[in-house]
Amino acid sequence: MRVLKKKIQNDGLFRRLKMKKAYEKPSEVKRRKQREMLRRIRAAARKRTR
Repeated sequence: MRVLKKKIQNDGLFRRLKMKKAYEKPSEVKRRKQREMLRRIRAAARKRTR
């Protein structure tokens, strides 16, 4: 059970379900996607510098 929960969490399923609970305005969707993109870019940059 613990392994399954960890895999689901790493996959981002919980985060997506939480976001879909309420309506999100199109402008908020755009801002969120930009933030997610920056987070992925920064994580990749950190990985490269190690």
